[in-house]
Amino acid sequence: MSQNSSPPVGVVGLGIMGLAIARNLMKGGFDVVGFDVDSTRTAALSSAGGTAARSVAAVAEACGVILTSLPSDAALAEVVGELGRVRRKAIVVELSTLALDSKSAARERLATSKMTLLDCPISGTGAQAVNRDLVVFASGDESAVKQCAPVFAAFAKAHPYVGPFGNGMKLKLIANLLVAIHNVSTAEAVALGRRAGLDLDVLLKVIGPGAGGSRMLDIRGPIMVRGDYEPATMKLDVWQKDMDLIANFAAALGANTPLFNATKSLYAEATAEGGTRDTAAVHDVLARGRS
Repeated sequence: MSQNSSPPVGVVGLGIMGLAIARNLMKGGFDVVGFDVDSTRTAALSSAGGTAARSVAAVAEACGVILTSLPSDAALAEVVGELGRVRRKAIVVELSTLALDSKSAARERLATSKMTLLDCPISGTGAQAVNRDLVVFASGDESAVKQCAPVFAAFAKAHPYVGPFGNGMKLKLIANLLVAIHNVSTAEAVALGRRAGLDLDVLLKVIGPGAGGSRMLDIRGPIMVRGDYEPATMKLDVWQKDMDLIANFAAALGANTPLFNATKSLYAEATAEGGTRDTAAVHDVLARGRS
């Protein structure tokens, strides 16, 4: 797949993640055709140099590779219904964190329309997406994954092939389990440092490179220190969907997840106080000295 000779890449869903991905695709030399149900998002794509499509079907008619970045299972079902009416060969790369059953149903539906669906969830925040600091867990038809490698390389720092369809979501849920725990552990550490009267910028600077460091300390620690949780890199109310997916995944396998379970009430309390805020806002719950 040559960037100079290939058709444009489609992006359906131009939220925080989807729009950042579209912009990096254009920086990487790809033309992008995009659609979102929110016209302000397609206008933002146009302003960035992309082409705003009138519908999902219009994206499919123009593009051989279509990326979907969607907020819910219902949104995926709706998009797949529209894609399925365009009977042409295409690769649909599903980047969202959604129920595996929903992705499997979408895969079967698109197969009847000669489209190949890949399960390729992303590890990373919206802020990381801006900087191309994402990892794609690419699963599904290996040949199709290989065809998409130049596309992945334009918006992600790594895109390992992780095996059969569905392995991507399984790995993403495990990754998000760690994010849930590490985000709360970072909040607890920052809150403790604040109570101890430490310079919190110094705390982040000296702890980060040591054994206690983590990506969440690097990414969300500064947000917690500032106490400024909007605009969000991951909204609390959206994160609750991911928390439910992780809980259901673990329960179905009979897995013991005591650390993850301990974070639930903290996220729920933070969400009740403002769901559009960044998940770093769990810091405020802990900073009050109660949970």
